[in-house]
Amino acid sequence: MEEFVVTPWEVHGAIDYFELVERFGTQLIDDELSKRLKKYIGDHQMLRRNIFYSHRDLNWILDKYEKGEKFVLYTGRGPSSNTHLGHLMPWFFTKDLQEAFDVKLYFQMTDDEKFLFNNELKLDDTRNLSYENALDIIALGFAPKRTKIFLDTEYANVLYKIAVEVAKRVTFSTAKAVFGFTNSTNIGSIFFTSMQSAPAFLESVLEKKNVPCLIPCAIDQDAHFRVCRDVAPILGYYKPAVVHCKLFPSLAGSDKMSASLPQTSIFTTDAPKTARKKVMNAFTGGAVSVKEQKEKGGNPDICSIYQYEYYLFEKDDDKMKELREKCKRGELMCGEHKQILADKIEKFLTAHQEKREKARDKIEDYMLRD
Repeated sequence: MEEFVVTPWEVHGAIDYFELVERFGTQLIDDELSKRLKKYIGDHQMLRRNIFYSHRDLNWILDKYEKGEKFVLYTGRGPSSNTHLGHLMPWFFTKDLQEAFDVKLYFQMTDDEKFLFNNELKLDDTRNLSYENALDIIALGFAPKRTKIFLDTEYANVLYKIAVEVAKRVTFSTAKAVFGFTNSTNIGSIFFTSMQSAPAFLESVLEKKNVPCLIPCAIDQDAHFRVCRDVAPILGYYKPAVVHCKLFPSLAGSDKMSASLPQTSIFTTDAPKTARKKVMNAFTGGAVSVKEQKEKGGNPDICSIYQYEYYLFEKDDDKMKELREKCKRGELMCGEHKQILADKIEKFLTAHQEKREKARDKIEDYMLRD
Protein backbone atom coordinates (compact mmCIF):
# COMPACT_ATOMS: atom_id res chain seq x y z
CA MET A 1 0.00 0.00 0.00
CA GLU A 2 1.36 3.41 -1.01
CA GLU A 3 2.24 5.67 1.91
CA PHE A 4 0.19 8.85 1.92
CA VAL A 5 1.77 12.31 2.00
CA VAL A 6 0.26 15.37 3.69
CA THR A 7 2.17 18.68 3.71
CA PRO A 8 1.02 22.30 3.28
CA TRP A 9 1.87 22.04 -0.45
CA GLU A 10 1.38 18.38 -1.33
CA VAL A 11 -1.32 15.83 -0.56
CA HIS A 12 -1.60 12.41 -2.17
CA GLY A 13 -2.47 8.83 -1.31
CA ALA A 14 -5.27 7.40 0.81
CA ILE A 15 -5.10 9.49 3.98
CA ASP A 16 -5.38 7.80 7.36
CA TYR A 17 -6.60 10.71 9.48
CA PHE A 18 -6.02 8.91 12.75
CA GLU A 19 -2.44 8.17 11.79
CA LEU A 20 -2.02 11.89 11.00
CA VAL A 21 -2.97 12.69 14.59
CA GLU A 22 -0.13 10.42 15.71
CA ARG A 23 2.33 11.81 13.18
CA PHE A 24 1.59 15.46 13.95
CA GLY A 25 1.08 15.04 17.69
CA THR A 26 -2.42 16.56 17.76
CA GLN A 27 -5.42 15.38 19.79
CA LEU A 28 -8.74 13.99 18.66
CA ILE A 29 -11.87 15.97 19.50
CA ASP A 30 -13.40 13.55 21.99
CA ASP A 31 -17.01 13.36 23.16
CA GLU A 32 -16.36 15.59 26.18
CA LEU A 33 -14.83 18.37 24.11
CA SER A 34 -17.53 18.03 21.46
CA LYS A 35 -20.15 18.54 24.19
CA ARG A 36 -18.35 21.69 25.38
CA LEU A 37 -18.42 23.10 21.86
CA LYS A 38 -22.05 22.09 21.41
CA LYS A 39 -23.02 24.55 24.16
CA TYR A 40 -21.90 27.35 21.86
CA ILE A 41 -22.31 26.20 18.27
CA GLY A 42 -25.08 23.64 18.67
CA ASP A 43 -25.19 20.13 17.25
CA HIS A 44 -22.90 21.03 14.38
CA GLN A 45 -22.76 18.76 11.35
CA MET A 46 -18.98 19.07 10.97
CA LEU A 47 -18.38 18.01 14.57
CA ARG A 48 -21.08 15.34 14.62
CA ARG A 49 -19.57 13.71 11.52
CA ASN A 50 -15.93 14.14 12.64
CA ILE A 51 -15.10 16.44 9.73
CA PHE A 52 -13.48 18.82 12.21
CA TYR A 53 -11.83 16.11 14.23
CA SER A 54 -8.46 17.16 15.65
CA HIS A 55 -7.10 20.05 17.70
CA ARG A 56 -4.35 21.69 19.70
CA ASP A 57 -5.36 23.39 22.97
CA LEU A 58 -9.06 23.78 22.12
CA ASN A 59 -9.98 23.07 25.76
CA TRP A 60 -7.55 25.78 26.86
CA ILE A 61 -9.12 28.43 24.64
CA LEU A 62 -12.62 27.51 25.86
CA ASP A 63 -11.33 27.83 29.43
CA LYS A 64 -10.06 31.33 28.60
CA TYR A 65 -13.35 32.28 26.97
CA GLU A 66 -15.41 31.01 29.90
CA LYS A 67 -13.29 33.13 32.24
CA GLY A 68 -14.18 36.21 30.19
CA GLU A 69 -11.10 36.40 27.94
CA LYS A 70 -12.22 36.70 24.32
CA PHE A 71 -10.13 35.15 21.57
CA VAL A 72 -9.67 36.06 17.91
CA LEU A 73 -10.06 33.72 14.96
CA TYR A 74 -7.44 33.46 12.25
CA THR A 75 -7.62 31.50 9.02
CA GLY A 76 -6.46 32.02 5.46
CA ARG A 77 -6.23 31.12 1.82
CA GLY A 78 -3.35 30.57 -0.58
CA PRO A 79 -4.63 32.30 -3.75
CA SER A 80 -3.32 30.08 -6.57
CA SER A 81 -6.68 29.67 -8.32
CA ASN A 82 -10.34 30.48 -8.02
CA THR A 83 -12.02 29.21 -4.86
CA HIS A 84 -13.42 25.67 -4.92
CA LEU A 85 -15.82 23.90 -2.57
CA GLY A 86 -12.97 22.36 -0.60
CA HIS A 87 -11.84 25.84 0.43
CA LEU A 88 -15.36 26.82 1.50
CA MET A 89 -15.81 23.90 3.90
CA PRO A 90 -13.58 25.20 6.75
CA TRP A 91 -14.83 28.74 6.08
CA PHE A 92 -18.40 27.68 6.84
CA PHE A 93 -17.23 26.34 10.19
CA THR A 94 -15.15 29.46 10.87
CA LYS A 95 -18.20 31.64 10.21
CA ASP A 96 -20.25 29.58 12.66
CA LEU A 97 -17.52 29.97 15.28
CA GLN A 98 -17.42 33.72 14.72
CA GLU A 99 -21.17 34.03 15.19
CA ALA A 100 -21.34 31.70 18.18
CA PHE A 101 -18.54 33.39 20.13
CA ASP A 102 -19.03 36.93 18.74
CA VAL A 103 -15.33 37.36 17.93
CA LYS A 104 -13.07 39.04 15.40
CA LEU A 105 -11.62 37.13 12.43
CA TYR A 106 -8.34 37.85 10.66
CA PHE A 107 -8.29 36.34 7.17
CA GLN A 108 -4.85 36.10 5.60
CA MET A 109 -4.33 35.95 1.82
CA THR A 110 -0.90 34.43 1.31
CA ASP A 111 -0.23 35.94 -2.11
CA ASP A 112 3.50 35.85 -1.34
CA GLU A 113 3.42 32.11 -0.61
CA LYS A 114 1.79 31.17 -3.90
CA PHE A 115 4.23 33.35 -5.82
CA LEU A 116 7.20 31.78 -4.02
CA PHE A 117 6.08 28.17 -4.38
CA ASN A 118 4.55 28.29 -7.87
CA ASN A 119 6.85 29.12 -10.77
CA GLU A 120 3.91 29.71 -13.10
CA LEU A 121 2.37 32.54 -11.06
CA LYS A 122 3.46 36.17 -11.01
CA LEU A 123 2.85 38.49 -8.07
CA ASP A 124 0.14 40.27 -10.07
CA ASP A 125 -1.58 36.91 -10.56
CA THR A 126 -1.65 36.05 -6.87
CA ARG A 127 -2.76 39.59 -5.98
CA ASN A 128 -5.65 39.47 -8.44
CA LEU A 129 -6.64 35.99 -7.27
CA SER A 130 -6.60 37.22 -3.66
CA TYR A 131 -9.25 39.79 -4.43
CA GLU A 132 -11.30 37.28 -6.40
CA ASN A 133 -11.10 34.79 -3.52
CA ALA A 134 -12.08 37.53 -1.07
CA LEU A 135 -15.42 37.84 -2.89
CA ASP A 136 -16.23 34.28 -1.81
CA ILE A 137 -15.47 35.08 1.82
CA ILE A 138 -17.76 38.09 1.72
CA ALA A 139 -20.47 36.13 -0.13
CA LEU A 140 -20.62 33.63 2.75
CA GLY A 141 -21.84 36.41 5.01
CA PHE A 142 -18.96 37.04 7.40
CA ALA A 143 -19.65 40.09 9.55
CA PRO A 144 -17.79 43.10 8.03
CA LYS A 145 -17.15 44.86 11.34
CA ARG A 146 -15.56 41.73 12.81
CA THR A 147 -13.86 40.34 9.70
CA LYS A 148 -10.60 41.73 8.35
CA ILE A 149 -9.04 40.40 5.15
CA PHE A 150 -5.48 41.26 4.15
CA LEU A 151 -2.82 40.35 1.60
CA ASP A 152 0.65 39.63 2.92
CA THR A 153 2.24 41.94 0.35
CA GLU A 154 -0.17 44.79 1.12
CA TYR A 155 -0.29 44.62 4.92
CA ALA A 156 3.45 44.15 5.12
CA ASN A 157 4.29 47.10 7.35
CA VAL A 158 2.60 45.43 10.33
CA LEU A 159 3.01 41.76 9.41
CA TYR A 160 6.67 41.86 8.45
CA LYS A 161 7.72 43.25 11.83
CA ILE A 162 6.03 40.31 13.56
CA ALA A 163 7.36 37.84 10.99
CA VAL A 164 11.02 38.80 11.50
CA GLU A 165 10.61 38.28 15.25
CA VAL A 166 9.37 34.76 14.45
CA ALA A 167 12.03 34.15 11.80
CA LYS A 168 14.85 35.02 14.18
CA ARG A 169 13.77 32.12 16.43
CA VAL A 170 13.38 29.47 13.68
CA THR A 171 16.51 27.72 12.45
CA PHE A 172 17.06 26.36 8.95
CA SER A 173 17.41 22.87 10.42
CA THR A 174 13.93 23.19 11.95
CA ALA A 175 12.48 24.39 8.65
CA LYS A 176 14.11 21.49 6.81
CA ALA A 177 12.86 18.96 9.35
CA VAL A 178 9.27 20.26 9.38
CA PHE A 179 8.80 21.15 5.71
CA GLY A 180 11.35 19.00 3.86
CA PHE A 181 13.26 21.96 2.40
CA THR A 182 16.54 21.30 0.60
CA ASN A 183 19.54 23.38 -0.47
CA SER A 184 17.74 24.16 -3.74
CA THR A 185 14.70 25.70 -2.00
CA ASN A 186 14.48 29.44 -2.58
CA ILE A 187 15.05 31.51 0.56
CA GLY A 188 11.64 33.18 0.29
CA SER A 189 9.94 29.80 0.72
CA ILE A 190 12.09 29.06 3.76
CA PHE A 191 11.09 32.39 5.32
CA PHE A 192 7.39 32.06 4.49
CA THR A 193 6.27 30.11 7.59
CA SER A 194 7.17 33.22 9.60
CA MET A 195 4.58 35.19 7.61
CA GLN A 196 1.95 32.51 8.19
CA SER A 197 2.72 32.61 11.92
CA ALA A 198 2.42 36.40 12.18
CA PRO A 199 -1.41 36.75 12.20
CA ALA A 200 -1.62 34.48 15.26
CA PHE A 201 0.02 37.31 17.21
CA LEU A 202 -1.52 40.24 15.30
CA GLU A 203 -4.28 41.07 17.76
CA SER A 204 -1.85 40.88 20.67
CA VAL A 205 0.43 43.38 18.90
CA LEU A 206 -2.39 45.75 17.98
CA GLU A 207 -4.01 45.59 21.45
CA LYS A 208 -0.64 45.64 23.26
CA LYS A 209 -1.71 42.73 25.46
CA ASN A 210 -1.88 38.95 25.13
CA VAL A 211 -4.98 37.86 23.21
CA PRO A 212 -5.79 34.14 22.65
CA CYS A 213 -6.07 33.01 19.05
CA LEU A 214 -7.95 30.05 17.52
CA ILE A 215 -7.01 28.84 14.04
CA PRO A 216 -9.55 26.69 12.13
CA CYS A 217 -7.80 25.07 9.16
CA ALA A 218 -7.40 21.87 7.19
CA ILE A 219 -5.03 19.35 8.74
CA ASP A 220 -2.47 19.80 5.93
CA GLN A 221 -1.64 23.29 7.27
CA ASP A 222 -0.71 22.07 10.75
CA ALA A 223 3.04 22.15 10.11
CA HIS A 224 3.09 25.95 10.00
CA PHE A 225 1.38 26.19 13.35
CA ARG A 226 3.66 23.65 15.03
CA VAL A 227 6.47 26.10 14.30
CA CYS A 228 4.31 29.05 15.35
CA ARG A 229 3.39 27.43 18.68
CA ASP A 230 7.04 26.62 19.44
CA VAL A 231 8.04 30.25 18.94
CA ALA A 232 5.08 31.87 20.75
CA PRO A 233 6.32 31.51 24.36
CA ILE A 234 9.78 32.79 23.39
CA LEU A 235 8.13 35.97 22.06
CA GLY A 236 5.90 36.24 25.14
CA TYR A 237 2.63 35.33 23.38
CA TYR A 238 0.03 32.65 24.01
CA LYS A 239 0.39 29.57 21.83
CA PRO A 240 -2.43 29.71 19.26
CA ALA A 241 -5.02 26.96 19.56
CA VAL A 242 -5.80 25.06 16.36
CA VAL A 243 -8.81 23.03 15.22
CA HIS A 244 -8.34 20.85 12.13
CA CYS A 245 -10.71 19.52 9.51
CA LYS A 246 -10.27 16.68 7.07
CA LEU A 247 -9.70 17.42 3.39
CA PHE A 248 -12.68 17.79 1.09
CA PRO A 249 -12.76 14.94 -1.44
CA SER A 250 -12.21 15.20 -5.16
CA LEU A 251 -14.78 14.14 -7.75
CA ALA A 252 -12.17 11.60 -8.83
CA GLY A 253 -12.58 9.82 -5.50
CA SER A 254 -9.26 10.95 -4.02
CA ASP A 255 -8.89 12.57 -0.62
CA LYS A 256 -8.45 16.19 -1.65
CA MET A 257 -10.14 18.43 -4.16
CA SER A 258 -7.33 20.13 -6.04
CA ALA A 259 -7.31 23.29 -8.14
CA SER A 260 -4.61 21.69 -10.28
CA LEU A 261 -7.21 19.14 -11.49
CA PRO A 262 -10.07 21.44 -12.52
CA GLN A 263 -12.29 18.72 -13.99
CA THR A 264 -12.46 16.98 -10.61
CA SER A 265 -13.14 20.15 -8.61
CA ILE A 266 -16.18 22.43 -8.35
CA PHE A 267 -15.19 26.10 -8.37
CA THR A 268 -17.42 28.89 -7.11
CA THR A 269 -16.93 30.54 -10.51
CA ASP A 270 -18.09 27.48 -12.50
CA ALA A 271 -21.26 27.97 -14.48
CA PRO A 272 -23.95 25.84 -12.78
CA LYS A 273 -24.29 23.74 -15.95
CA THR A 274 -20.52 23.17 -16.01
CA ALA A 275 -20.65 22.01 -12.40
CA ARG A 276 -23.49 19.65 -13.26
CA LYS A 277 -21.42 18.12 -16.05
CA LYS A 278 -18.49 17.58 -13.67
CA VAL A 279 -20.78 15.83 -11.16
CA MET A 280 -22.26 13.61 -13.86
CA ASN A 281 -18.72 12.50 -14.80
CA ALA A 282 -17.63 11.87 -11.20
CA PHE A 283 -16.19 8.68 -9.76
CA THR A 284 -18.69 6.55 -7.83
CA GLY A 285 -18.80 3.30 -5.88
CA GLY A 286 -21.17 1.74 -8.37
CA ALA A 287 -20.94 -1.62 -10.15
CA VAL A 288 -20.00 -2.07 -13.80
CA SER A 289 -23.63 -2.37 -14.85
CA VAL A 290 -27.07 -1.37 -13.57
CA LYS A 291 -28.03 -5.05 -13.40
CA GLU A 292 -25.03 -5.92 -11.21
CA GLN A 293 -25.56 -2.90 -8.98
CA LYS A 294 -29.18 -3.84 -8.38
CA GLU A 295 -28.06 -7.34 -7.44
CA LYS A 296 -24.93 -6.54 -5.38
CA GLY A 297 -25.35 -2.88 -4.44
CA GLY A 298 -22.81 -0.05 -4.50
CA ASN A 299 -20.01 1.04 -2.20
CA PRO A 300 -20.70 4.50 -0.67
CA ASP A 301 -17.37 4.47 1.20
CA ILE A 302 -15.43 5.13 -2.02
CA CYS A 303 -18.10 7.20 -3.79
CA SER A 304 -17.36 10.90 -4.33
CA ILE A 305 -21.08 11.67 -4.69
CA TYR A 306 -21.85 10.20 -1.30
CA GLN A 307 -18.86 12.02 0.22
CA TYR A 308 -20.05 15.37 -1.16
CA GLU A 309 -23.41 14.84 0.48
CA TYR A 310 -21.74 13.80 3.74
CA TYR A 311 -19.28 16.68 3.95
CA LEU A 312 -21.49 19.56 2.81
CA PHE A 313 -24.75 19.05 1.00
CA GLU A 314 -26.96 16.88 3.23
CA LYS A 315 -27.26 18.03 6.83
CA ASP A 316 -29.91 15.50 7.88
CA ASP A 317 -28.27 12.38 9.34
CA ASP A 318 -31.39 10.27 8.81
CA LYS A 319 -31.37 11.14 5.11
CA MET A 320 -27.67 10.34 4.91
CA LYS A 321 -28.31 6.96 6.48
CA GLU A 322 -31.13 6.35 4.02
CA LEU A 323 -28.90 7.28 1.06
CA ARG A 324 -26.20 4.94 2.33
CA GLU A 325 -28.53 1.99 2.81
CA LYS A 326 -30.25 2.49 -0.56
CA CYS A 327 -26.85 2.57 -2.25
CA LYS A 328 -25.67 -0.61 -0.51
CA ARG A 329 -28.95 -2.42 -1.30
CA GLY A 330 -28.79 -1.46 -4.96
CA GLU A 331 -31.94 0.67 -4.77
CA LEU A 332 -30.21 3.98 -5.58
CA MET A 333 -28.44 4.06 -8.93
CA CYS A 334 -25.35 6.22 -9.40
CA GLY A 335 -26.94 8.25 -12.18
CA GLU A 336 -29.93 9.07 -10.00
CA HIS A 337 -27.73 10.09 -7.06
CA LYS A 338 -25.58 12.25 -9.35
CA GLN A 339 -28.71 14.09 -10.49
CA ILE A 340 -29.73 14.71 -6.86
CA LEU A 341 -26.31 16.14 -5.97
CA ALA A 342 -26.05 18.15 -9.21
CA ASP A 343 -29.38 19.83 -8.42
CA LYS A 344 -28.10 20.83 -4.97
CA ILE A 345 -24.81 22.17 -6.31
CA GLU A 346 -26.51 24.12 -9.10
CA LYS A 347 -28.84 25.72 -6.57
CA PHE A 348 -25.93 26.59 -4.27
CA LEU A 349 -23.78 28.07 -7.05
CA THR A 350 -26.61 30.16 -8.47
CA ALA A 351 -27.28 31.77 -5.08
CA HIS A 352 -23.60 32.08 -4.15
CA GLN A 353 -22.63 33.73 -7.43
CA GLU A 354 -25.31 36.37 -7.01
CA LYS A 355 -23.91 37.20 -3.55
CA ARG A 356 -20.40 37.09 -4.96
CA GLU A 357 -21.14 39.78 -7.53
CA LYS A 358 -22.75 41.99 -4.90
CA ALA A 359 -19.62 41.56 -2.77
CA ARG A 360 -17.57 43.58 -5.29
CA ASP A 361 -19.10 46.76 -3.90
CA LYS A 362 -18.37 45.73 -0.29
CA ILE A 363 -14.76 44.60 -0.50
CA GLU A 364 -13.25 47.73 1.03
CA ASP A 365 -15.45 47.24 4.10
CA TYR A 366 -13.45 44.10 4.83
CA MET A 367 -9.89 44.95 3.79
CA LEU A 368 -7.24 45.61 6.42
CA ARG A 369 -4.53 47.97 5.20
CA ASP A 370 -1.41 49.66 6.58
